[in-house]
Amino acid sequence: MFELKPIAREAIPRALERAERYRLLNEPRLAESICLDVLAIQSDNQAALSCLLLALTDQFGGNTGPLMEQAKQLLPRFTSAYDRVYYAGIIKERFARHQLVSNHPGSGFSAYQYLCEAIELYREADALAPDNNDDAVLRHNTCVRVIQWHRLIAPHHEEHEQPLE
Repeated sequence: MFELKPIAREAIPRALERAERYRLLNEPRLAESICLDVLAIQSDNQAALSCLLLALTDQFGGNTGPLMEQAKQLLPRFTSAYDRVYYAGIIKERFARHQLVSNHPGSGFSAYQYLCEAIELYREADALAPDNNDDAVLRHNTCVRVIQWHRLIAPHHEEHEQPLE
């Protein structure tokens, strides 16, 4: 049987550069693999955690549930409160975008709800952001624009439900 080989601690910076490159080349599984190798050596490596979370959310598609759970499980491992909240927003936003392209019945309503949740998380992250870091503001604005561009609205709930017969 095949066994995974550990990478050298000194190779971590180069490995993370490769992981980012694979993400840019739309190869998130390769980036995920590299991040897992880095985290096997340095379990608290914040750059590897960030890249892994982004690689997982890059893969949102047909069977998103397990990927979303994997991404959520990474959140407590971030050392900064800002990163925990910011990346929680990323997960919501990227799932919303997946909903939009899936075009399933009700996907627009679902996307709207997830974008609203992401906006709230980005507001919270903005309050925790380091000086000169407007990443949460940029993500917030993108979510607002996606809602506007797609003319998304909240689902309509009947005030009086009809009884089942």
